[in-house]
Amino acid sequence: LAMLLAVLHRHAGIVCHDQDVFVNAVGGVRISEPAADLAVLMAIVSSLKNKPLQDKLVVFGEVGLAGEVRPAPRGQDRLKEAAQLGFTSALIPRANAPKQPFAGLEVVAVDRVEQALAQWRGS
Repeated sequence: LAMLLAVLHRHAGIVCHDQDVFVNAVGGVRISEPAADLAVLMAIVSSLKNKPLQDKLVVFGEVGLAGEVRPAPRGQDRLKEAAQLGFTSALIPRANAPKQPFAGLEVVAVDRVEQALAQWRGS
């Protein structure tokens, strides 16, 4: 969590040092998968800015210290499952972008945290 907050400060200019930041997952599940980084980061910014993420949005990707968004393992399987579960939008690493579109799923692929935040601000 501290690393994600540092990335937000360094690469997005979002200062969190004066905030108490907690992340809670449904059912008390511990988040240990790096592919959850981008989703957690987006949730933190959503909370700090008091602006919700859009409904039926799925987000995944590993976030590096330099602000890069790295691919998640089995990205195509994740997108396929998201589409089957009724998600209509996906914010993902560019390296996980599908070669063929998924019916009913708009995919936005990014390389950097700044791009992900710009997509969210534009929604």
